[in-house]
Amino acid sequence: MLRSSLTLDRMEAGCDEAGRGCLAGPVVAAAVILPRNYRHEALNDSKQLTAQERHELRKDIQRDALAWAVAEVSAGEIDEINILKASFVAMHRALDQLTLPPDLLLIDGNRFMPYREIPFECIIKGDALYLSIAAASILAKTHRDELMQRLALEFPGYGWETNMGYPTEEHREGIRALGITPYHRKTFQLLPSQLELFE
Repeated sequence: MLRSSLTLDRMEAGCDEAGRGCLAGPVVAAAVILPRNYRHEALNDSKQLTAQERHELRKDIQRDALAWAVAEVSAGEIDEINILKASFVAMHRALDQLTLPPDLLLIDGNRFMPYREIPFECIIKGDALYLSIAAASILAKTHRDELMQRLALEFPGYGWETNMGYPTEEHREGIRALGITPYHRKTFQLLPSQLELFE
């Protein structure tokens, strides 16, 4: 059973991101504030759920949350500032959109760039421990997956409709055959030898 909160006297926003390890597409982050003592039997780390389960849970989260937001940092921005900073910026952008100000941030992972003067806790594998982080994980993942599926229609041949931009063999075969798109992260190792990509 995931925990509903870290403390009982603060309004907590759980934050998580999706797409850090992808070769293409944005990194997406979400921030979610759930009601105190919130319970949901099916809510879990998004990686442990099917796509259909995530889709159904997203509706519940958006209905039940006191506040929620999703934000992106583009592939071009990732190339400019690096993926770690981009993940933090995406979380900051999501937090900027919240309609309620949180008193505490619960961050999935072991590092974070401070946001305003709000205290935060970094929690390794937090999406498997806290409901608000798990909820943010689901919102970020479903938003990003739908975006990559739309981009797959614009740029067929890379398998984004199923690999979501991750470094699968199908994706890399597409890069070899077709080259790169505006959505590829040029600072990532797209292929073992990248000379052919930028000629």
